[in-house]
Amino acid sequence: MSEPTEEEINAAANAKRRKHKEAKDRILATKTLEGGLICVHTGKGKGKTTAAMGLVLRFLGHGKRVGIVQFVKGKWETGERTVLEKFGDQVTITAMGEGFTWETQDRARDISAANAAWGRAKEMMADPSLDLVVLDEINIVLRNDYIEIADVVATLRAKRPALHVMCTGRNAKMELIEIADLVTEMTEVKHHFRAGYKAQVGVEF
Repeated sequence: MSEPTEEEINAAANAKRRKHKEAKDRILATKTLEGGLICVHTGKGKGKTTAAMGLVLRFLGHGKRVGIVQFVKGKWETGERTVLEKFGDQVTITAMGEGFTWETQDRARDISAANAAWGRAKEMMADPSLDLVVLDEINIVLRNDYIEIADVVATLRAKRPALHVMCTGRNAKMELIEIADLVTEMTEVKHHFRAGYKAQVGVEF
C-alpha cells in the first residue's frame, strides 16, 4: 500500500479541522450569558498580579475604566503603577499596603492598613463608572484574617451585575473560590529565586 500523498494528508487534516470547528461552533452557540465575573488568581506560582495587569490593559484597550487596590505592595515602586498612572482618565489605582507581614512586623498596623484598603475597594465597587476592580493580594490579608471573609463574600455577591472583580494572591479561601466564576491556580514548576536571584526590576516589580 502506497504512502498517502501530501495532497491527501492535507485534505484529511482539513476535513478533521472542519469537523472540529463545527463541534466548537455548536458549543459556542450555547454560551449566551453576559455580565460581570468574579475572578481569582491564586496558587504558589509567579504571575498572579502580572496576569491581572494584563487584564487591566485589555479593559483599557476597549476604552473601559478600571479601579485597582493594592493590599500589600503599597510601599513598593512598581512598574505597573508607574505606567497605569499615565492612564489617569481610565484608571484609579490606590496602593494601601505597607509591605508583607514579615516586613512590617506589626500586626495591628497590618490590620489597620488592610481594612482601609478594603474600605477603598468597597468604594470602587460601588462606583458605577468602573468596569473592572482589581483587588491585588487580597488573598494574603484574607488568609491572615485581617479582614472578614464573610464581608468580602457578601460584598462580592451584592456587586453590580456588570462589574468584573479580580482577586489575586496565594492561598485563596474556599469561601471565595466557591462564589467565583473563574479561578486560575498558578503552579510553580521552577523559580529563579531558588537559584539565588533577587527580586528584579521589571520581573518582580
